[in-house]
Amino acid sequence: MKTTCIHCGVTMQYESKGQLTVPSIGQSFIYRSREELEGAAKSLADHSAEIQVHLNGKYEMTASELHYRLKYEELVTLIQSERFISHLQPIINVASGEIYGYESLLRSDSRALNPGLLFKAASLTGFHSMLDQKARRAAIEAKSKYVPHGVKSFINFLPSTIYNPEFCLRHTFQIVEDYGVDPKDLVFEVVETEKIDDIDHLKKVLNVYKREGMKVALDDVGSGFANPELLTLLKPDYVKIDRSYIDHCDENPDNQAFLRKIIHLARELGITVLGEGIERKEELDYCRSIGIDLAQGYFIGKPMERPLIPSLTFD
Repeated sequence: MKTTCIHCGVTMQYESKGQLTVPSIGQSFIYRSREELEGAAKSLADHSAEIQVHLNGKYEMTASELHYRLKYEELVTLIQSERFISHLQPIINVASGEIYGYESLLRSDSRALNPGLLFKAASLTGFHSMLDQKARRAAIEAKSKYVPHGVKSFINFLPSTIYNPEFCLRHTFQIVEDYGVDPKDLVFEVVETEKIDDIDHLKKVLNVYKREGMKVALDDVGSGFANPELLTLLKPDYVKIDRSYIDHCDENPDNQAFLRKIIHLARELGITVLGEGIERKEELDYCRSIGIDLAQGYFIGKPMERPLIPSLTFD
């Protein structure tokens, strides 16, 4: 077992026979097959998901993590062993149509995968920090290979994986240095904003990124917890408007009212506004007409391993 941060996961071996111990109640369960271990783990997780268990005296975790590590064993193995890459989706300056940057999206180097399911499994099994680190490394590597100096790279990160920003982000900053990437070209983008319940902690994380010369973005504004009030509290450099407000924004008065509200607030705070999920020319035209700064979506370009330079003609 490695002596790295416990939040970044650990390789496990599941013996077909062994002992599962619950220290808090002083009980042990002898299992004689994989099926018996799975049954004991599920029973414990159903009773108390956060109760600590020891497996064969080697591994410590919650009952819930053990249950899901067994359930998603193939995905956990993938997280630990796979070499991930980034596909890059173009982001344009709405006024000029020129490339402004690319969002890095996690992909496998060897197989098709569902990133949503992968991150769900990582969260349930305690491997979300490891996966998030690998995703950031893949994004920075892609930036160094394919994205020119001066063009931004938008890189997603999960706030829940950063327990101590001064310590947890050293790994990322070292990768940036190793690949010779200019920190000013990087925008770290908060995802899972509907789950944020510690604004002070998130502000500390964003401030550490900013201190290192990087920019920060708030994703999915208008969805879940990412409400307009959060902009005033966090003051990110960029806001990405949730795609539900971009969908048919040229026709929907409610969407139009929300977009104008966000643009007005962002202007007051000096924040750049990005509309994502643009799939129709009419949506892009409307975003340009009301002063949205940046845009991305399938109408502009799909994610690709080598960056696409869109060819758009504006009236």
